[in-house]
Amino acid sequence: MTFEKRTGVARKVDQLGRVVLPAEVRREFGIHPGDLVEVSVESGSIRLSKVEDRCVFCSSQAELVEFGDKLVCRECVVGLTARAG
Repeated sequence: MTFEKRTGVARKVDQLGRVVLPAEVRREFGIHPGDLVEVSVESGSIRLSKVEDRCVFCSSQAELVEFGDKLVCRECVVGLTARAG
């Protein structure tokens, strides 16, 4: 069963395809400047989901380290290091 909650707020899409998320939605989902939001299509609807902290390669949430602005788990770091060496 899918629960749908409408905010009653409509936003225009700008020339670059951007939409501003209402402050109450950002607060409810803990979305802050710099957070990643995943865009997907589900049953003919556009879905936005906050990307939680996880490895960019395997989606693991264990033992994450920051590489640039991305998160990588230690296991993938070891694998990448072995591959490069």
